[in-house]
Amino acid sequence: MADRRHGIPAPATTSAVRSADWDGRDLSGECHDKVAFIDVDLTEAVDRAGVFTECSFRAVRFNVSTHANAAFVNCTFTRCSFFDATFTGCKLVGSMFDGCTFGLLEVDGGDWSFTGLPGADLRRSVFRDVRMREADLTGARFDDAQVLRCDLSGAWVHRASFARCDLRGSDLSAFDPETAGLKGAVIDPAQALVIAATLGLVVRAD
Repeated sequence: MADRRHGIPAPATTSAVRSADWDGRDLSGECHDKVAFIDVDLTEAVDRAGVFTECSFRAVRFNVSTHANAAFVNCTFTRCSFFDATFTGCKLVGSMFDGCTFGLLEVDGGDWSFTGLPGADLRRSVFRDVRMREADLTGARFDDAQVLRCDLSGAWVHRASFARCDLRGSDLSAFDPETAGLKGAVIDPAQALVIAATLGLVVRAD
C-alpha cells in the first residue's frame, strides 16, 4: 500500500461489510464509522449527505455512483474502481487512494485537502472548483484532464504529469515546471506570471 503523508498509519476499523451487493443502493443520510467495506458493489449507488468516517474500502466498485454533499473523512480506498463516478460538493479531507482506477471521474466543488492520490491515473478526469490544499499528487497523471479553478496551494506535484491539462483558474503556486510535467497545458495570463516567477524570470510590461 502507498504510504500516507508523513508515514501516518491508516485508521483502524472495528467492523466489516464483506461481498455485499449494494448495486443501486440509496446511501443518503447513512453514517458509517470505522467500517471496512471489502469487495462491495456500489455500482450506480446514490449518496446524498452520507457520512463515512475513517472507513476502509477494499476492492469496492463505485462505478457510475453519484455522491452529493457527502463526506468520506480520513478514509482509505484500496484497489477501488470509480469509473464514471460523480462527486458534487463532497468532503474527502485526509482520505487516501491506493491502486484505484478513475476513468471519467468528475468532481465538482467540495474539499479534497490533504488527500493522497500518489501515482493515480486521472487522465481525462474533471475537477472543478475543488479545494485540494496540500494534496499528495506525487507522480499522478492528469493528462488531457480538466482541473479548473482548483485550490492546489501546497500540493505535492513532484513528477506529476499535467500534459494538455486545462488548468485555468487554479492555484499553481506549488508547481515547479522542472519537476511537474506541463507540456501543452492550458493556463491563463495570471498563471503564466506565477510560472515565470517560479522559473526565476522577470516579467515587465515595457
